[in-house]
Amino acid sequence: MSSPAHISSQQEEKNQWKQTLILSFQSLGIVFGQLSIGPLIVSTTVSANSIKSEEMLFGHLSFIFWTMTLIPLAMYVFIVLKADDNGEGGTFALYSLLCRCAQVGLLPYEQLADDALSEYEIESSHQNGIGNNEKMGFKNKKKRRYLMLFMALMGSSMIVSNGVLVPALSVFSASIGLDQSLTGAIFETSEEKENFNSDVVVPTACAIVVALFLLQHYGTGKVGFLFAPIIILWLLFIGVVGLYNTLRINPRVVVALSPQYLYKFMKNFNIRNWKALGSILLSIAGSEEMFANIGHSSKKAIKATFIFFVYPSLILCYMGQTAYLSKAIRNSDINYVTHLRASMPKHFHHYFVWLSLLASVVGSQATITATFSIVNQCIALGCFPKVPVVHTSDRIRGQVYIPSINFILMIFCLFFIILIKNVHHLGNATGLATITGMIITTCFMSLMIAKQWNKPVAAACFIIFFGIIEAMYFAACALNYLDGAWMLVALAFFILITMLSWHYGTVKMYAANAENKVSIEYLVELSNGLGLTRVPGIGIVCVDIMRGIPPFFVHFITNLPAIHQVLIFVSFKSMPAAHVPPSRQCLIGRLGPKQYRMFRCILRHGYGDSVLDINEFEDRILDGIFELVSQEVDEISEPFSPESRMIVASDLHDNNSIVSFASVESIECGRLRKKVRFSLPPKSPDMSSPVREELQGLIDAREHGTTYICSQPHLSSGVGSSWIRKFLFGIYVFLQKNLNQKSVVLNIPNAAYVEVAMNYSI
Repeated sequence: MSSPAHISSQQEEKNQWKQTLILSFQSLGIVFGQLSIGPLIVSTTVSANSIKSEEMLFGHLSFIFWTMTLIPLAMYVFIVLKADDNGEGGTFALYSLLCRCAQVGLLPYEQLADDALSEYEIESSHQNGIGNNEKMGFKNKKKRRYLMLFMALMGSSMIVSNGVLVPALSVFSASIGLDQSLTGAIFETSEEKENFNSDVVVPTACAIVVALFLLQHYGTGKVGFLFAPIIILWLLFIGVVGLYNTLRINPRVVVALSPQYLYKFMKNFNIRNWKALGSILLSIAGSEEMFANIGHSSKKAIKATFIFFVYPSLILCYMGQTAYLSKAIRNSDINYVTHLRASMPKHFHHYFVWLSLLASVVGSQATITATFSIVNQCIALGCFPKVPVVHTSDRIRGQVYIPSINFILMIFCLFFIILIKNVHHLGNATGLATITGMIITTCFMSLMIAKQWNKPVAAACFIIFFGIIEAMYFAACALNYLDGAWMLVALAFFILITMLSWHYGTVKMYAANAENKVSIEYLVELSNGLGLTRVPGIGIVCVDIMRGIPPFFVHFITNLPAIHQVLIFVSFKSMPAAHVPPSRQCLIGRLGPKQYRMFRCILRHGYGDSVLDINEFEDRILDGIFELVSQEVDEISEPFSPESRMIVASDLHDNNSIVSFASVESIECGRLRKKVRFSLPPKSPDMSSPVREELQGLIDAREHGTTYICSQPHLSSGVGSSWIRKFLFGIYVFLQKNLNQKSVVLNIPNAAYVEVAMNYSI
């Protein structure tokens, strides 16, 4: 008979495989959409002038085959996916790993005196075998740090730009195919194909785009299950038709997979052929989204799905289309058969049109979910306004939805469809965004391989080999600047300026608060001089700095000399990591003399952690304070408790908790809320009278309610600031007023929220 441990192990392995199969199914709808519609986009944007002979046609297929084999398969699936940050991927995840490697970042979480509290980063670095600043070559190299941050933001802006361009391109292209099928339009020149636009194409594309973005609020899981069957049918359809065309029309296309045709194509390079690489690049558009969307799926699911299903289906499709086009070349009708629809058997044309339309809608999903993931990371690391983030899954922490970003993407997408109306131009812009993001990922990965994996030779080979390929494609896309690629430059500049401005303003605000902070001793003396009144309840003061008292609170008590019976200064510390374990999230310490009942809490969270429930947050802090009070000796010799004396608060409901608790329900603001009610156990010789008295005072204060006191700064540029600084700070002020949420970590109810206005000159 099998032992219970063996049975349990088998059950666990079975559950893991079941989870992988479910995520593989979902990934087809949320990760591989853009890659799957590559044949549709490539065939729509390719110029007929670049494939005048069978040899040139075979050269195109050879380029597509080897590009797909080397970039998505070899580079991303087998190398880049290994560099995830605890289940999160993308450019910013790589940057956060490098920040943790050598503390090379310029973000507010590691400024000034805060480093002494960064136990989580230090331990993570040692556990991963990561070197220090000097080993990484960044010691006293501030310009390199700025360059790394700029590259991270640039890579993020490319993914966000794709979140606009790809839906516009894929949906508009499919709408053109639908209209062609219904009207029977035939193009005599490639220019007519590129500029084709009937009265129904734009309205149809706009309606589809609106419907696509309206679906996003249902969450990645539901959208993935809805879209996955469409991609499965699409890949099976184009794969089977591609195999059929290859065997029936021209089996010789198999020889085009030889690098020989790749060499022939490059040997006969001219400007026209070089520009054609921009269209070929679209066959791998979506590779970066595989990495960025790890948080929505899993590495194992993404690898298995791509290797065994997506990759072979796409290769068969490209081979079948090449076989059909080789026949068209012999019949001299290449001008109007480059669209994928033309290579389908005639009795399947209408089925293909509707299926391609659905697949094009799904193809946009990968870029949209990747945009949500990247923006969520940027928010947590202080490089994007704190807009509300909705976590749509309790099991997969990386599945997020951002309503405001979803709306902005939709508006920009409609803008490009209505004004541009040119598939070729949209394709050129998408290609430039794709290759720029890949180049940045390649640079960061080479650093990771050299420093974290301790393989400098492999890193050099990696960046040289893949860098040459990507540089070639980048040059091809740059040649198309006037043919639509300028749209990406304009869009990426807008997004990049937004990120840089928010980062600049955040750092400056942090520095201003840190420079103007006062000590706890000063606050105690000021309190005695003002004769502060203590009112019942708990006051939670939300601050940015980790030490000292922020100037806005001094401004508050100077004008209104009254504070709560218990005062807790709470700092939200974003860590350069995907997730912080619950047992390491809360640091609790006492401020000043015991009778003042003032405490500090530092709440540490990763960029992938979900928003805390407000009552859960309060319960965790109070439980941590109970633990702190119970550990202190009855008499403290120092007049002030040093700020460095802090403990890591244990999880709520710990069996060793000093107090007992019960869960109660109440209705607040029309919503049912669960709350923990604390109570002291019967008198015990293990608990001294002063400790019992203070704990009872904390419990009584909790029963009177909690108020959150936050700063509302009114900002202006200081005298003598340069125009660049004024420009960046002006954008930050605008975003801070119009987009910034009260807190991305807590859902603070309005009834318990107090803002303290204060003027700042930065």
